[in-house]
Parts: sequence; structure tokens; C-alpha cells
Amino acid sequence: MSIERFFLMEYRAPYFFRNGHIQSIYPSLFRKLDDRFMVRERINIEDGDFLDLDWCRNGSRRLVVISHGLEGHSRRPYILGMAKAVVDNGWDALAWNFRSCGGSMNRHLRFYHSGATEDLHRVVNFAVESGDYDEVALIGFSMGGNLSLVYLGDSQTAPNPKVKKSVVYSVPCDLSASAEQLAQPQNRIYMSRFLKDLKAKMLAKEKLFPDLLDLTGYEEIKNFRQFDDRYTAPIHGFRNADHYWEHCSSRRYIRNIQVPTLIVNAKDDPFLASACYPHDEVDKNPKVRLETPETGGHVGFVSFNKNNLYWSERRAVAFLEDS
Repeated sequence: MSIERFFLMEYRAPYFFRNGHIQSIYPSLFRKLDDRFMVRERINIEDGDFLDLDWCRNGSRRLVVISHGLEGHSRRPYILGMAKAVVDNGWDALAWNFRSCGGSMNRHLRFYHSGATEDLHRVVNFAVESGDYDEVALIGFSMGGNLSLVYLGDSQTAPNPKVKKSVVYSVPCDLSASAEQLAQPQNRIYMSRFLKDLKAKMLAKEKLFPDLLDLTGYEEIKNFRQFDDRYTAPIHGFRNADHYWEHCSSRRYIRNIQVPTLIVNAKDDPFLASACYPHDEVDKNPKVRLETPETGGHVGFVSFNKNNLYWSERRAVAFLEDS
């Protein structure tokens, strides 16, 4: 490992960014990246729905598949920054959109959730079956990080053998604990934004499926327990929010992961409770490494440099090259 990469293992935040809320909010408001290097492809899948993929190809035999967070999409700054970083270091990039997140509403009642690994399976297999790639790596953020870990560790559905490593950031490894954390008064700004975005999505769904969805009283929903109890769980075949969270929390799958994996959760991430730092599980699996920088917020890790790369992007590239 080079000296530069050794020092990359520790994130040192700019002076005015040593605060989890600033780290979490600043990039979405002020980081601007050109997305014209991404090329959109829509694939129709066997259940009658579709997935929107954004590619950046440079002829590499190595591919990174990038998964976004809750109500995110493939053109968010943190996705574009990571895609650019891996492409500049000799990988192709494929940033995919969860159902309903690519700018067009998907065709079915179901949309996406924290454990919907079947769509990640489809995306990885689609890329591998092209014959263009010898090696695939996964990078995921927040919900996309949780999804990536579940995909890698679910013994019922083994990952594609071409997947060789993964890096995930700001992962709510315990969904129940994270939901409770986001319900705290100091996190009202995030919770309100999520519920507002999800309402717009559910209104669009209600128009497509008026006999199956009822948004009466939606304004009374104040947290994820209420939302997931009423919508996410029943739509996707779970009994209730607790059943959904228990089944889809990546913490329970970490012990089964068989490829080198880096989990990075900042200690000041406002979305994460103590149960989201899976020290015990990682200690029992030598394939998995957990790093907990003092600061970084939720999908933050802000850096200022001539290449406009955040620390998370440089750290991911270093891990992919050295693991």
C-alpha cells in the first residue's frame, strides 16, 4: 500500500465541516457536477417492469455498480462524483436507479425497499452477461449500501461470482434503530423532506392504482414506522414495519459476506444509531472492514481539492485497488 493510500484511511474534515449536519446537507445543496458523461439505458425485466441504468464506459474489463440512497437517483452529486472517480482510475461505471427513481414512474404497484436485492441481481447479471467484464465491484450509499450488503450476505441468493469486492457508506445496518434515530426532534428536517418526497411518489402511485392505495390521512404520518407500516411493508409482502426492518437490515447478513468489503459509517452521522455500527459482526468476518471516522455526516465526507473529489471517492478507489 502506498503512503498516500495509507493516509487516505483517515478522513480529516475541513475546519468548518466538523459537524454531522453540515456534512450531510452541504453536498446536496452546493456540490455541482456535470452529468453529461453518463449514458442512459432502459432495460425491460421479466416481471413487466423496467430499470433505468446510467453508464460510463471506457473499454475497461472492470465494472463498478453504484447504488443510490432513499429517494435518490443516479444523477445525484455523490453518485456522479463516485462514477467519475472510478472511471478516472480505469473502471467502467454503472449507476442504476431503483424502481420509480429514474425520472419515470415504474409500471407496478411495488417500487423499492432496503432489501429488494432481486433488482440488484438483475442489474449485475445484465452487465456480466454482456461478456464485457471480468470483475465487478459494488459501491452503495445509505439504503443502497444496505442493499449491497444484503445482496452479498444473503445465503439464499448467492451473488454473481464476478462480484469481487464492495465499498459502502453511511449504511443504516439496523433499520429499526435508524428509523428511531430519524424520528428524533433534531432530525425533523430530514424526516420531513423524506416524507414530502415519498408523498409525491405515493400520489403518482395512487393515480395508477386507485383501488389499491389510499392516501387519506397521509399528513398524520410523522416517521418511518408509520410510513413503512402503512405502505412499504404491505406493498412488498411484509407483515408490518418490524417484519420488514428485521428481514432487510444488513447487520444480520454481514457474517456471510465472502468478498472484501469496506463499510464506512461516520460517528456523527445523524441518521445512524449505535446499532448501525456493526463492530461485533465485522470482528467475526475477516472479509469485512469497518471504518468509523470522527466526522463525515451522512453521505458527506466533504473535501476541497483541484480534482473536486471527496474523500469517500478517493477512499473507495484505494480500497478497490488494494483489496
